[in-house]
Amino acid sequence: MNMSKQQTSKTMCPMNCHPTFCGMTVTHEDNKLIDIRGDKENPDSQGFLCVRGQAAQEIIGNDARILYPMVREQRGSDNWRQLSWDEALDFIAKKIKAVDNDSIAIWPGHGSIANDYGSFAHAQLALRLACMYGMQVWDPSMICWGLGGFGLGLTGIMQTNTKEDMGKNADMIVLWGANVASQPNTTRHITAAKKRGARVIAIDVRISEACKMADEYFIVKPGTDAAMALAMMNVIISEDLHDEDFIKANTIGFEPLRTHLDSLTPEWAASICGIDAERIKTLAKSYAETERAMIVIGGSSMYKDENGWQSARAISCLPALTGKSGKEGTGLGPRHAGAAHGFGLNHIMDPTTRPAGNYVPNQMPQIIEAIESGQIRAMLLFGTNMLSSFADANRIRKGFEKMDLVVHHDLFMNDTAREFADIVLPATSWLEDVGVKGTATHIYLMDKILQPAGEARSMSSIVKDLAEKLNVDDFYPWEGEHGHIDAVLDHPCTGHASVDSLRKGSGLVELDISHVAHIDHQYTTPSGKIEFYSKVAEENGVSPLPEYQARPDSDFPLELRTGRTLNHFHSFYDHGRALPSIKKLEKGPTLWVSKADADSRGIEEGAAILISNDRGSCNALAMITDKVPSGVVWMHDGWPGFNTLTSGARAVPDSAINIFPFSVGQAAFDAKVDISNT
Repeated sequence: MNMSKQQTSKTMCPMNCHPTFCGMTVTHEDNKLIDIRGDKENPDSQGFLCVRGQAAQEIIGNDARILYPMVREQRGSDNWRQLSWDEALDFIAKKIKAVDNDSIAIWPGHGSIANDYGSFAHAQLALRLACMYGMQVWDPSMICWGLGGFGLGLTGIMQTNTKEDMGKNADMIVLWGANVASQPNTTRHITAAKKRGARVIAIDVRISEACKMADEYFIVKPGTDAAMALAMMNVIISEDLHDEDFIKANTIGFEPLRTHLDSLTPEWAASICGIDAERIKTLAKSYAETERAMIVIGGSSMYKDENGWQSARAISCLPALTGKSGKEGTGLGPRHAGAAHGFGLNHIMDPTTRPAGNYVPNQMPQIIEAIESGQIRAMLLFGTNMLSSFADANRIRKGFEKMDLVVHHDLFMNDTAREFADIVLPATSWLEDVGVKGTATHIYLMDKILQPAGEARSMSSIVKDLAEKLNVDDFYPWEGEHGHIDAVLDHPCTGHASVDSLRKGSGLVELDISHVAHIDHQYTTPSGKIEFYSKVAEENGVSPLPEYQARPDSDFPLELRTGRTLNHFHSFYDHGRALPSIKKLEKGPTLWVSKADADSRGIEEGAAILISNDRGSCNALAMITDKVPSGVVWMHDGWPGFNTLTSGARAVPDSAINIFPFSVGQAAFDAKVDISNT
């Protein structure tokens, strides 16, 4: 007699909204999902679960899900034939062996780390195979935060104060290009700070969710944040509001900076960024005079710009100039991929095993060139949609047409798979595999709760089998199925945690970190100090001082900008179309456009429009709104065709891409466009 009963298990949301993730309680019975709710006992989310997390339960039992390995003879057709896993892996291995090792690339995207973000054990295992076999391997941070990290790293302020410190101690919070839709659990701590009397300022290119919760907001012209930050520094120095003692003890290059700023007045910046000079002065004084003021800087969207890294460079000088680093309630607050002081994990990727080869560096424009030229013959795609995530996507499309092999491993089909995949492999969902996810303050076990649907398999199991078929020796030297996870976690920061210790305990570990960044005043620069003037930048062909650089003029009149909303996460789940509750919230791609720009083109609310420039085009629906100024249009990222519009030009010269251990080689991603009725 079957005496099964409902069980409740804890896990984390599969979305990757770092630095905050949401805990889940999962009710299940007989390998069936019954319900998902926010975990009230989770220290990061405390029961909160946004619409994206709630929609995740629609992955399980979804009719659109890939359940079996499939192959087709002709790209673009829907004539898929099911085959066994052995046949699929033999097919892939044979194709790989038929081309040069360095003409093969592995690219694991956000979807492959749904139960791995923060530890990256599974992702590192895939990249370990690429290194040991001699494949192309690139750092995915170039898609997201790496360009901003370049600017922050040159200054030296890479660590972040935690959201908890912000909520308890900050008396002023400047949300600069940061939107709470990207890290919703930060909202609770901003609200707590406001209840204490903290003042909240938002700076953005549109009236975002962050602007709505701010006491005051500033809408800047796209790409001009650096000008505003430089003008604020001019005010701080000219009115003697800088912290001379802190500057003397912890920085270098102040005198060149002072001279550089002489002419960069609020009046100069006003004409560039569109903010009245008096408002810039008032903000600069308020920031400087508030002892515990924190800047929460944007994680990605602000850097989708040819000179976007200069914004991060200039903004990160403000805490240094005013002595707001290494103290409670100051510095830079939580941001995507930002780490707290003391955070650390181990690495298993091991680039030292990589044989000699013609490797394409971590520079997106060079990767685009290599794909377009046919240098890359085979692409193994795990949880990613390159046509959606790479700039100048029509050039990517031309390259995929020439490839001998494209493998797609994911939960659902997407643009890249439909057009170019030769073989598709079914991926496990976040409930069907074991992983560990990490926030800025905790790591969480995401244990296997359900058996895989159909014949779905994890990326790690596939990579292990491919390594064996490709005769890669000593690929997996660890014991047990989860040895690679344990190897990554075995660090003092985690208390030397393992999958087994997390299972025996509460399933989580509070990390041994400081809630205050740079508490020892050691910074990520050659000098170990904050660098207003960076010699390493100068030696590698970029400006040694923070500066504003105007972009070239364009024949297209509208600035296209992007960002995030609570209704989506990049192109996850076939642009959200595979999940009914998300699909219901959005009819399709929607472009925010001002009334003036819509009226001048005869565009009405809800009209089908074409967004176009000399690179490509994208279909959308018009949303006429006062949330964007005239001359600016906005649409959240991840929609089909969006990145056919964006620039694949270099944002950082090739000479500078290896200054830091993460990839800073993002393409420009900016776009000037026009719109018309279809």
